[in-house]
Amino acid sequence: MVAKIITDKARIESLLRRRVAEVVVEASLRQKLASGRQLRVKLGVDPTAPDLHLGHAVALKKLREFQELGHQVVLIIGDYTTRVGDPTGKSKTRPMLSEADIEANAKTYLDQAAKILDLDKVEVRRNGEWFAKLNFNDIIQLAAKFTVARMIERDDFAKRLAAGSDIHLHELLYPMMQAYDSIMVEADVEIGGTDQRFNILAGRDLQRKLGKPEQDAMFLGPILVGIDGTNKMSKSLGNYIGVSETPEQMFGKTMSIPDAALWDYFNLTTDVPLEEVAEMKKACAAGKMNPRDAKARLAKEIIAFYHSADAAEAAEEAFIKTFKNKEVPDDIKVLAVDAGAYKLVDLLIEAMMVASKSEARRAIEQGGVKVDDKVVKDVNSEIAVQKEAIIIQKGKRHFVKLVLKNLWPKI
Repeated sequence: MVAKIITDKARIESLLRRRVAEVVVEASLRQKLASGRQLRVKLGVDPTAPDLHLGHAVALKKLREFQELGHQVVLIIGDYTTRVGDPTGKSKTRPMLSEADIEANAKTYLDQAAKILDLDKVEVRRNGEWFAKLNFNDIIQLAAKFTVARMIERDDFAKRLAAGSDIHLHELLYPMMQAYDSIMVEADVEIGGTDQRFNILAGRDLQRKLGKPEQDAMFLGPILVGIDGTNKMSKSLGNYIGVSETPEQMFGKTMSIPDAALWDYFNLTTDVPLEEVAEMKKACAAGKMNPRDAKARLAKEIIAFYHSADAAEAAEEAFIKTFKNKEVPDDIKVLAVDAGAYKLVDLLIEAMMVASKSEARRAIEQGGVKVDDKVVKDVNSEIAVQKEAIIIQKGKRHFVKLVLKNLWPKI
């Protein structure tokens, strides 16, 4: 069945503005969108990790907008480009993943992408389909379309050269490989973050050199910062909100976002009309609305999209009960132990509230750990577990109840 292409001017204008930092070339893309022709819209993803967060979801939500207008979304799983590793923004060479890890990550990626896209209407490709078939002469012919001078203009490569850091030959192939993906899927449009500018424009260059129509490039932005309000959202930095997290986790993390980042979050992660977002921003600036209430609205919008409206309401109620009213959550994690004295540092690790002893010590020294609602700052503290249950709290959202094994589940 041929998809109906929507050319409504208001819908096209929203497509070109929401979550968009720049379009190359906008006049060309406008003409294509108004033509009624179905466009092939490409996004390439490297499954370097198994989990997606809201930063990844920005591009998927833009794909969804194209999909709703009737265009063909082409999602390329970079099983071969992942072996090289995108050097964008990296100060050192990325480690190579095994084929098994890449495939496992790809499956998880698609399962989570289905929360945003109608995967039944997505053309999913793996770039191993074409790269596995190229011989060495093919690689030489393709590499001849690029120059070393152009490659080392990249900001990340220039910085590494200036610092005396290694740049391995295979890393120079990455933009070439991403560009060749556009040739193989006959992309009309490629989308990506502003940090993907070099790679995406390489696709336009290669298409032109091979006598093909040049894809238009849509750069999304601004880059979504993490819940720390400073750094790009990243699992390695622990400042992320995962698309598969529980409603309670999503709500608590969203409420910790700094006020300054709030409006970018509304723009990038929700579909709340921008006019309404502007009104909330104005009301907060005038003191007519508490930013905390705007964050609660943001949290519920996010949860409703990835879970349900009912889940969003329940998460808000749990948050109010736990943090505003200073109550311990009903579904608190339980750690059953034998009677005795335990180092607080060890208990935090055992309860999986921290990843290491150094992180546990740091949390304690900074006053981020409470035992039965009392702050403990002594890293050598021991907790005596006897008959009564003990509540340990780390930060605002993490609780564990210590109980005796012989009394659990009686307590």
